[in-house]
Parts: sequence; C-alpha cells; structure tokens
Amino acid sequence: MSTATRAGRLMTMNARPGRGDDLAAALVAVANGLRDFPGCEAYVISQDRANPDTVYVVEMWADEAAADAALDAARTATGDGVSISDVLAMLAGQPHRVDLIPLGGVGLTADRRPESASNVAEAR
Repeated sequence: MSTATRAGRLMTMNARPGRGDDLAAALVAVANGLRDFPGCEAYVISQDRANPDTVYVVEMWADEAAADAALDAARTATGDGVSISDVLAMLAGQPHRVDLIPLGGVGLTADRRPESASNVAEAR
C-alpha cells in the first residue's frame, strides 16, 4: 500500500459482561493520548446502544505507517496511563479488526481522497 494513502481501521471489542463502560472509558483515554500523535486524523470511540459491552473504535490515519507507529507506541502505555494490557484485561475475547481504505464522506478532507476508480484500485 502506498504511504500516500490514508489508512482506516474499524475495531470491534466485546467487554467482559458489565465492563463495557470501563472499556469505553479506557479507550477514550487512549484516544485523548493520541490527540497530538503524528498522522492520527480521527480516533472515535462508540458504544453499541443495544449491547453496551460492545465498543467500536473507528480510526483514520494519514497512512499505514502512522497507524503502525501508534500501535507500537501503545504497546507500553497510552493516554492517561492506560496500557494495551489494561484494555485486553477487560475483553471477553480477541478484538476484531477490519482494515479500511477511506474513500470520502463528511469530515474527510478532499486533498487525500482517491479521485478516480484507478486511484481506489491503486490504494489497495
């Protein structure tokens, strides 16, 4: 993948029963720690209305290298002292990750979007 191509990730995490609020709060702390991280364009935490023990993270990065660098930095500690091991301890199972190619929409600046079908294919 080209380093000029934005990288998106959708993470789904299922907390241990009754720990969804704790997981969401920990991930918001992680997001706050990424506020000034190079290449982090968005890191949004959401909770499932029907099942609050399910928490989603929508990530937008300048490129795959920035996303990987943030994950490497988080392996020791992230925002407000929350570590990956703290987050993993709240989970009922492994997180599910989907890698995305951001194409456009509200909030996505036009200067980085693929402008044609060929650019979309190149991004893959």
